[in-house]
Amino acid sequence: MKYAVLKKQNNSKMCFVCGLKNDFGLHASFYETEANELVALINPSEQHQGYPGRLHGGVAAAILDETIGRAICNGKEETIWSVTLELTTKFRKPIPLGRELRIVGRVIREGVRFYEGSGEIVLPDGEIAVSATGKFMKIHFDPVSPDQLNDIDWFNVENSGDPGEIEIPG
Repeated sequence: MKYAVLKKQNNSKMCFVCGLKNDFGLHASFYETEANELVALINPSEQHQGYPGRLHGGVAAAILDETIGRAICNGKEETIWSVTLELTTKFRKPIPLGRELRIVGRVIREGVRFYEGSGEIVLPDGEIAVSATGKFMKIHFDPVSPDQLNDIDWFNVENSGDPGEIEIPG
C-alpha cells in the first residue's frame, strides 16, 4: 500500500541508526506518513551483518527501537525525547543485506510521561522479518546530554531524492 509522506524527521551527525557522518551506521531516513506511522528506510551493508549475508539481530532491534521511539513525534511540531524502558522483539525471518528495507513504527498508547509503540521490519516481498513492541519514557534532553545538542549534531538534511510517498509491500 502507498502512503503520502507528510514530513521528514531530523537526522543526527553520529547516531548509529540515523547519523549521516557515522561511517559504520545505518544512515536511516525517517518519514511521517498519512497513516500516522513512521517509516524508516535503510540499506544495510556487510558492516551490519551477523551471519554472512544476514543483518545482525541486535542491529535489527536497534532500528526498531529508534523507529518506534521516534513515532511519538508524528504530527507534532516539537521533538519529544524519550528513553526506552522495554523492547520485546520477535525474529521471524532472516534479513538480507544490500536491499532497501522499510521499518514501520507507531504509537499504540500515549500517556503524559510514558508511551507504548509497535513496529515491524518489512522485507521487499512484504513479509515481516522482525516485529517489536516497546515502552518508552518521555524525558527532557538536558540530563541525557547537557550542552551536546546543537545544530551541527542534529539537523534536517534537505534531499531532493526524498520520496513523496512510500510503498509498504504486503
